[in-house]
Amino acid sequence: MLNLDTHILVHALDGGLTAAEHRLLASESWGVSAIVLWEIAKLRQIGRIEIDLAGADFSRIFARVRIWPLDVAVCRMSTELDFSSDPADELIAATSIVHRVPLVTRDKKIRRSKLVPIAR
Repeated sequence: MLNLDTHILVHALDGGLTAAEHRLLASESWGVSAIVLWEIAKLRQIGRIEIDLAGADFSRIFARVRIWPLDVAVCRMSTELDFSSDPADELIAATSIVHRVPLVTRDKKIRRSKLVPIAR
């Protein structure tokens, strides 16, 4: 199981993954923090992406994706990270720590973390 950050998920859906990311994602099941769904909705609202949360393609894909909730453990862990970023990224990273699942991200701040398990 892999935890995908918002940008990796968007790239996976629109064909923008690197070859290494594609190989990594092809070999594992996917999960996302619930905050990723909110970020996708907001990115569509402001016109930065075309992904339609109500579309059949999105529903078909997300039938196979695990969605981790924002619970007390994740929220608390987001305040104990060894980096500072936007709140959504902190919640996504905390989700990987709490659920012990590697995170797929291009974010350099998160990738330098000693706490967040990073998929390689």
